[in-house]
Amino acid sequence: MRALLSVYDKTGVIDLAKGLVDLGWELVSSGGTASAIADAGLPVVEVAAVTDAPEMLGGRVKTLHPKIHGGILADRSNPDHLADLEARAITPIDLVVANLYPFTSDPGIELIDIGGPTMVRAAAKNHAHVGIVVEPSAYGDVLEELREQGTLSDATRRRLARAAFAHTATYDAAIVAWFDEEDGEVLPPSLHLAAERAQDLRYGENPHQVGARYRLAGKRSWWDDATQHGGKELSYLNLYDAEAAWRLVHELGEGPAAVVIKHANPCGAAVADDLTTAYTRAHECDPVSAFGGIVAVNGPLPVTLAEALAPVFTEVVIAPAFEDGALEVLTAKKNLRVLEAPAPGALGLQLRTIDGGILVQTPDPVGVDRSTWTVATERVPSDEEWQDLELAWRLVARVGSNAIVLVKDGQAVGIGAGQQNRRDAGAIAAEKAAGRAEGGAYASDAFFPFPDGLDGAV
Repeated sequence: MRALLSVYDKTGVIDLAKGLVDLGWELVSSGGTASAIADAGLPVVEVAAVTDAPEMLGGRVKTLHPKIHGGILADRSNPDHLADLEARAITPIDLVVANLYPFTSDPGIELIDIGGPTMVRAAAKNHAHVGIVVEPSAYGDVLEELREQGTLSDATRRRLARAAFAHTATYDAAIVAWFDEEDGEVLPPSLHLAAERAQDLRYGENPHQVGARYRLAGKRSWWDDATQHGGKELSYLNLYDAEAAWRLVHELGEGPAAVVIKHANPCGAAVADDLTTAYTRAHECDPVSAFGGIVAVNGPLPVTLAEALAPVFTEVVIAPAFEDGALEVLTAKKNLRVLEAPAPGALGLQLRTIDGGILVQTPDPVGVDRSTWTVATERVPSDEEWQDLELAWRLVARVGSNAIVLVKDGQAVGIGAGQQNRRDAGAIAAEKAAGRAEGGAYASDAFFPFPDGLDGAV
């Protein structure tokens, strides 16, 4: 049995090579991998000795040779293929272990691997006869199966082939993305998304649906570094709503802020001198909708806030840290999911599925540039009114259209979300405000050809 080992990431490769040698396998390798194996005192045949063709073009051509690819691609059940191998004195290759140049670590032409993807794809194509291993994490299971069974099962080779094609697809997607970034493409002519399942969820949007979180290949998000301190497993809507809450609370400025999210829409938000006050005022906006909601704060969560939150049925609470004693109060509620997380990263292109494709748009910019605003009335807003206007505008940008937000003294007092017309959205916001918005700010994402949208909010 012959194995070809050619890896950039040499994690675990010596242990794998030793295990294969102990099982009687012949090792073929090239470059740094061959040197590492030889330095470990293990027998290895250089690729150049197999091909009778030294490396050329500064290492760009090493394994691209019929004696390598013929050994990988031969269909052992096809007599013509076997005759070709015999006629050309080609020894079949039964296992290929390869991973690729780390293109994403330092994107550039010289890190675009050619020989590696070619070997990987060839072995994966011929998985009926050849095993292909691209992840060091798989070495142990492969060795164990070879020791126990003497060969890899059809199911294992198929599973490894699937992982191999995913590996090369991800690699090519990263190269295409690099070209697009270099060319400054905002909406490139094609999208090549590669994502890996990062988290199984309790269920999908409804209990009869299954769900999972996928992470874009080569990326890392705040979700990957979040710690769940208590509560049940997260569901699809828990993540969806928590993402909205965590982003929004980080868009409300540097001072203490709190938001309450339900069905991805804020049902309460406030800024204040301290987080407990901010949460209390956010909850006051719409206590009915806050039931079963998501709470996010932008600073270390104090015990006083935990005690204020404890009596309220809440699905998830998120904070960057927790002061002494706060976690003990929160985790005493066995169904409350408590997340400690870093700040969210920048959003990329936004995607939405439609029949046979996707809609794509650039993300809505975060923040407020008051210098671009003009005052249409004779009276200029006071400083306090400007602050309420800014908060209202930040909030309305994250409320489903048609949306109306009423703010007074740094507190959302009425939010009308997701209505088919602006009048109903305004009326809902006004009903929830119950007179608390007088003298405050009004923000809308709707076009106002008539005054009825404003009339409904007073």
